[in-house]
Amino acid sequence: MIDQQQLITKISTYADSITLYSKKATELFRHALVDTITNTVSVQPDGKIFVATGDIPAMWLRDSTFQVLPYLQLTENIPEIKALLHGVISQQLAFIQHDPYANAFNKGTTGAHFSEDHSNVPISDLVWERKFEIDSLCAPLYLSFLLYEKTGYKEHLTEDFWNTVNLILNVFITEQHHETSSYYFKRTNCPPSDTLQNDGRGSPVKYTGMVWSGFRPSDDACVYGYFIAGNLFIVSVLKQLLMILPKSYVEMKHKMTTLFAEIEKGVQKFGLMRVGDDEVYAYEVDGLGKQLFMDDANVPSLLSLPFLRYCASDNPLYRSTRKHCLSEKNPFYYAGNYLAGIGSPHTPENYVWPIALAMEGLTTENTAEIKAKIDLICATDAGTNQCHEGIFVDDPTQYTREWFSWSNMTFCQLVFHYIANSKSE
Repeated sequence: MIDQQQLITKISTYADSITLYSKKATELFRHALVDTITNTVSVQPDGKIFVATGDIPAMWLRDSTFQVLPYLQLTENIPEIKALLHGVISQQLAFIQHDPYANAFNKGTTGAHFSEDHSNVPISDLVWERKFEIDSLCAPLYLSFLLYEKTGYKEHLTEDFWNTVNLILNVFITEQHHETSSYYFKRTNCPPSDTLQNDGRGSPVKYTGMVWSGFRPSDDACVYGYFIAGNLFIVSVLKQLLMILPKSYVEMKHKMTTLFAEIEKGVQKFGLMRVGDDEVYAYEVDGLGKQLFMDDANVPSLLSLPFLRYCASDNPLYRSTRKHCLSEKNPFYYAGNYLAGIGSPHTPENYVWPIALAMEGLTTENTAEIKAKIDLICATDAGTNQCHEGIFVDDPTQYTREWFSWSNMTFCQLVFHYIANSKSE
């Protein structure tokens, strides 16, 4: 079991050793890096690690992955980080085993819920929210692979881990055929984006080979059921896991290869569209002919595909998609006196997310562009030393969420990317 206070001290010491090119960038980085381990991480009695999202007490499977991912950069200096990440993964796997359709969980069986929702099974006392989001199942697997790749650590790659992978595969296969799935989700007295239409089943879809998702990584309902960036995240994660899958798991290997091949075929057939003169990835499709082009600040996004290791940043299809995501062709791209970038229907109009600004930098190797995104985030924190959720494009003192750990740590990820790029030049 990790000694959290000792780890806080070591991470604080490491943070203090980093001096960037500006006082503000240094201060924001140091604060953000220490904030997550100090104020969101809890060591459970069984050694598992619970990671709260910040100003909300629940642990999101997706958010928690990206909250701790930057700590991978510290493993050479602080080997105990490997045990920390192992503990987070163990907690995530336990939550998935408890309910693979849930996206966020309580620290214990408190019975706390975001809302009194209705679903095909009773929402347990451990579940905060039961929105089915395919990225929730991908993110812990992504963290698991990167921990092994970065450090060679493999104590988390147990039989229990692979059994959980198999559970996830079975859910994905079920949701390739959502019309026969038992899952539904209904929330009352809420905005339309907070529940699924069609009596909780979502808008009609046709089989495409892709995996259906009820909700986006913003926790907003999908307009059409096949979320392209999420499906490409599945492909990326499965290809990574195949590299470390034990040879004895023959049936699982067949499931993985079949699933990602069917998804990629479905994306090629249904998930591409034209914006202007360019072929791009759609954001969502239904397989019935309806397609939606947009991008959202939350990850996975179309912008984030190289970061998620689906493709290279110079891939022509990605480049054309990125160009339009960062333009008025994306209804959630906003520009004002202080900011220009991608926001979300999850927050007010004309609010840009620092996560999306950071992701612009994380998907380029141009050091000047990376530095520009660091400076922009630093200039719009409203003196709080926190990276917020969304920031009003004309006034950085207007923002949503005073404390948002995912945003803080994506900024740290960007700083590490800047440092690595600077050294390679």
